[in-house]
Amino acid sequence: MTEAVEQLRASVIAGKVGARLQRRYAAEKRFRVYGVAAIAIALSFLAVLLVSIIAQGYSAFVQTEVRLTLDLDPAVIDPDGKRDHATLSSADYATVIRNALLARFPDADDRVGRRELSHMMSQGAELEVRKLVLADPSVIGSRREMWLPVAAPVDQLIKGNMERAPDKGGQFKERELARIDALKADGSLQTRFNRWLFTEGDSRQPELAGLWGAVVGSFYSLLVTLALSFPLGVATAVYLEEFASRSRWTDVIEVNINNLAAVPSIVFGLLGLEIFLNLFELPRSSPLVGGLVLTLVSLPTIIIAARVALKAVPPWIREAALGLGASRLQMVAHHVLPLAMPGILTGTIIGMARAVGESAPLLMIGMVAFIVDVPATPMDPATALPVQVYLWAASPERAFIERTSAAIIVLLCFLAVMNATAIYLRKRFERRW
Repeated sequence: MTEAVEQLRASVIAGKVGARLQRRYAAEKRFRVYGVAAIAIALSFLAVLLVSIIAQGYSAFVQTEVRLTLDLDPAVIDPDGKRDHATLSSADYATVIRNALLARFPDADDRVGRRELSHMMSQGAELEVRKLVLADPSVIGSRREMWLPVAAPVDQLIKGNMERAPDKGGQFKERELARIDALKADGSLQTRFNRWLFTEGDSRQPELAGLWGAVVGSFYSLLVTLALSFPLGVATAVYLEEFASRSRWTDVIEVNINNLAAVPSIVFGLLGLEIFLNLFELPRSSPLVGGLVLTLVSLPTIIIAARVALKAVPPWIREAALGLGASRLQMVAHHVLPLAMPGILTGTIIGMARAVGESAPLLMIGMVAFIVDVPATPMDPATALPVQVYLWAASPERAFIERTSAAIIVLLCFLAVMNATAIYLRKRFERRW
């Protein structure tokens, strides 16, 4: 009787335990499903974002150009025949281009027709012809075949970003469309690699707007940021981790450093506006000031990453160095810091990657200005890649939409390269103790 009761009790307990295990396994399974679903949703949003940016921006990497046979008439370009540089620079190259178009479309010989032909071409066409003549004045008097950029509306029409019908948003009349179709039919109108996007600065003309000025401005700003934030960040981390004694003041410093890493970047922009521009009167819109502000943004991240890397070095390395007679400075400089350097470099690159994508602090110090010239030094007015994205996104012209997405693609590629470099350094120099 007793054995039967014990067996019954054991079976009941086993059944309860089994049911509890099944519920636990089911809960773990649901938790894994929820995790996988969350990752899938996040990846789907990321995919939609990337696809939309690429779909809108890939066409900006090509530019529509027209092939024209130019008659470089000396009477138009150099009436005096002296080949003076100032005269050649100010010559009427628009007439040279318009004459080439009139030779192609002789029916457009009235005032309206000539104006329509002029509107087909970009101002960059005149710059290209001027560049050719100034580089080799001996071409004056000859006939040259050149590929010249068209205006942004024609470019958008060829790329399929504009409707042909005027009632659906088109900007061209029937005879203008007929001329464009004729040029396209005989191969005189083609999309070619957009070299202006990577060689020129900003422009009011969408077809001439380039990223090179913003790229150079970002480079100078990051150069200043790296030159200041890396030594300051590493020195601060070494002092707090290796030399500073535990006290109320070091605790306050550590708390404030951790809090600064979460402060909105626009606050640093306000600080830079007040200190660097108003107090020290440094040049507004310059990469120097931008680099100083980005130093404030990236410094907490670098300090925290450097401290983590220093903590990862085993304590027995410090003890062995001190036991062999090294001073604390020698121990840190010759042993701890070299072993922690891969982690420090990784954190520095991540901090710089954050800095290169910041736009709010740069807007506060005036780097939002319209800058056409490419900066030659960190003291020259300039803009940056994220600010260039902001400027183009606010432009009303339709052609700036694709250039905004193209600038975002370039910025994302740059960030991907920096993060890939950080991953490589971590994998390449990582040590397991």
